[in-house]
Amino acid sequence: AVMASPMNSDSGWFLALALGVSFIKCLLINAYHSTDFEVHRNWLAVTHSMPVSKWYYEATSEWTLDYPPFFAWFEYGLSHVAAYFDKEMLVVRNLNYASPATVLFQRLSVIVTDVVFIYAIKECCKCLREDKGKELLWKPSFILATLLLWNFGLIIVDHIHFQYNGFLFGVLLLSVARHFQSRHLEGALLFSVLLNLKHIYLYIAPAYGVFLLRCFCFTQSKTDGSVHWKSFSPFRFVVLGSIVLTTFALSFGPFIALGQIPQVLSRLFPFKRGLCHAYWAPNVWALYNIVDKVLSMLGVKLGMLDINKLPKATMTGGLVQEFQHTVLPSVSPLVTLICTLLSILPALFHMWYRPSGGRGFLRCIVICALGSFMFGWHVHEKAILMAILPLSWLAVEHREDARTFLILSTTGHFSLFPLLFTAQELPIKILLMLLFTIFSFTSLKKLFRGRLVSSVEATYLLGLIPLAVICELVYPLTPWHHTLPFIPLLLTSIYCALGVTYSFIRLYISLLTVPSTTSKGKCQ
Repeated sequence: AVMASPMNSDSGWFLALALGVSFIKCLLINAYHSTDFEVHRNWLAVTHSMPVSKWYYEATSEWTLDYPPFFAWFEYGLSHVAAYFDKEMLVVRNLNYASPATVLFQRLSVIVTDVVFIYAIKECCKCLREDKGKELLWKPSFILATLLLWNFGLIIVDHIHFQYNGFLFGVLLLSVARHFQSRHLEGALLFSVLLNLKHIYLYIAPAYGVFLLRCFCFTQSKTDGSVHWKSFSPFRFVVLGSIVLTTFALSFGPFIALGQIPQVLSRLFPFKRGLCHAYWAPNVWALYNIVDKVLSMLGVKLGMLDINKLPKATMTGGLVQEFQHTVLPSVSPLVTLICTLLSILPALFHMWYRPSGGRGFLRCIVICALGSFMFGWHVHEKAILMAILPLSWLAVEHREDARTFLILSTTGHFSLFPLLFTAQELPIKILLMLLFTIFSFTSLKKLFRGRLVSSVEATYLLGLIPLAVICELVYPLTPWHHTLPFIPLLLTSIYCALGVTYSFIRLYISLLTVPSTTSKGKCQ
C-alpha cells in the first residue's frame, strides 16, 4: 500500500457526487418544513431589523434567538441577501411568514452554504490511505465521500425538516482534517469558530482540549523506534490559548460591553426545559423513562399507586410534554452532566496516556459525541448525526469501525423518521433511507471483503422493517392513533435506543482493540 491522494487531476467523480446531491436538494425545495423554518426566518428578521443590543432580548416570536453570536452574525449576513427575495420575511411581526420567495431563499441558503461541507469532505478524503489500482467504486475515498455527501440524516434534517447542519459539520470536518494534516492551529481556530456558531459542539470540546494539550502543547522525539515525550511548550500553549480567547472575545465581546452576558447565556443554556426533548432521543434516558412508565403502570395495577395522584404527563401526556418520573428518582441537569463526564472520561484518559494522532483523536470525538447524546440533558434526536458523520471516516479504515457504523447509522437514521410525519414525505424518507443503507452495507462489505454484522445484529436491524410498517402504515389506521398518538414515537425511540447503546459499547471495545496506525495525523 502506498499513499495516493484521491483528489488527483481526475476528480470528476467527486464533482459528480457533489452536484448530484445538490440537485436532489433542489428537488426538495417545496417539501414539508418544520417549525425550524420559522425559527430561522425570525432570526433573519431579528438580526436585520433590530440593533445588536436587542438581539438576545427580542421575544415577539416564541422562537427566540438561542444560538451563539457568530451564528447571529451569519443570519445577519444572510438577511441582506434575503432582502432581494422578499423584504416582508425580514419584518419581525410577520410570524409564520412563508411566501414562495421566502421558501426559495431559505432553502437555497442551506444548499449554497453546504459548499463548506463539500470542501471539507474533499479535504478529509486527502487524509486517507489507498491502494493504487483499486476500482473507483470500492476506494475508501469514494465510499467516504458518498457516505458524507449523501448522508441520509443530513439530507432530511437540513433540506426537508430545515436546519443548517451541513454548513456546521463542514466546519467541524475541515477542522479535523487540518489536525490530520498537522495544521493544528488552523484546526483549533476552526473549532473555536464552530463553538461560537452552535454551542452543541461543546459535546466534543473535551476531545479537542485533551488532543491539543497532549499532541500540540507537548512535543515528542523518536529514538530506537520508540516515542519520548519532551517537556511542555509554554509558547505553543500561549499561541493556542490566544487563538481560542481571541475568537471568543470577537464573538461575545460586544455583549460583554453591553453587560448582556447573563441574558445571552440564559438563552444558550435553557435548563428549565425537561430531561428529554419532545421526541425522546434514543438514549439512556429514553430507556430510563420507559422503565419508570412500566413500573408506574404495574404499581397502579397492583394497587400500590393511586392513578389519580400520578402526574398527568407520566400516564397520559406521552412524549409531547415534559416527562415526570413517579417511581424512579427524578434526574436533574447536574446528574446528566456527571453521567456524561463519566461516560467520556475513559476515552479522554486513553488519548492522554496513549496518544495516537489523528485516528485516536477522531475516535475520541465520536465517543464524546455519542456519550453526550446518551446521557445529556434535553438532547435533540438530530444530535445523533454528530457521532454518525465522524464515524463514517473511521468506517472506511477498519472493519470493526465499519461494523459499528452500520449499526449506529441504521438505527440512528431510523430514529429520525418521526421528524417527517406528513404523508407526502413518507416515500421520500423511505427511499432515501433504503438507498443510503444499501450503499453503506454493500460498499463496506466489498471494501473489507466479507460480511460485517453478526446474525444477531442483522436480525435486530431487520426488525426496523416491521417497526416501520407498524408506526408508519398500521398504527395511523387504528382507533388509538388519536387517543395515544405518542405510541409510534415511543416504540421508535426505545427500539433505536438499544442499537445506539450497543454501538456506544462497541466503540469502547474498539478503543482498546483497534490499532491507530492506519491514518495520517500524528502528534507533533
